[in-house]
Amino acid sequence: MTFDFTDMRVLVTGGGVGIGLGIVRSFAEQGARVAFTWKTHEPDRALLDEIAELGGNAPIAFQLDATDEAQVNEVVALAADALGGLDVLVNNVGGMVQRSTIDKMSLELWHQVMDVNLTSCFLVTRAALSHLDDGSAIINVASLASQNGGGPGASAYGASKAAMIGLTKAWAKEFAPRRIRVNAVAPGLILDTPFHEQFNTAEGRAAGIASIPLNKPGYPADVAGPTLWLANPRASGFVSGATIDVNGGANFS
Repeated sequence: MTFDFTDMRVLVTGGGVGIGLGIVRSFAEQGARVAFTWKTHEPDRALLDEIAELGGNAPIAFQLDATDEAQVNEVVALAADALGGLDVLVNNVGGMVQRSTIDKMSLELWHQVMDVNLTSCFLVTRAALSHLDDGSAIINVASLASQNGGGPGASAYGASKAAMIGLTKAWAKEFAPRRIRVNAVAPGLILDTPFHEQFNTAEGRAAGIASIPLNKPGYPADVAGPTLWLANPRASGFVSGATIDVNGGANFS
């Protein structure tokens, strides 16, 4: 499905690689003006130029540690100023940080996981609110782990993503007077990302795919599609507080 996002102003956090980059590319190719943030995975400049050559607007990149309050406030303001405001915010920053069973998990690691997945979402959304026009859209990128707890050693990650879905529902109510819709997507096994180390081998990928009813993995474009749908007010203007599962049916297998 194609949407016309001509001149729509979009901010994507964690947009330098994987799912985030797929979302950035899809918005830009549909005519949106996109700013995105990256921390450790610097964007491929050649790919950004390629997006522009294909007719999309060249995305604007900002380096950001989304767990740092001062940095978030500064960068979100810079991005909104560069775009002339915001119509869409995609909270995509996140990661496992490190797998650990609860008996071996340090309090420091627990806080790290919560900060990168949940606190970042809070900080960026709070900073963006004054720049989002009434009728805007916020999309939070959660995870299948929010529903099934994730694999071994992923309890902190699963809890943080479940909390993100809780925030999605709470904010859908809180921001409703301004007609700002808040929804989430919950990806499962997505290849072409740096975050699924267990699927780096052929055996690991085969095992992961075997657990998916559709018997195939997903790719960043598979997450970008529902994200763009949720961002488009004509397609999903009466949808708020919802989570779209993007996992090939793995949540009920």
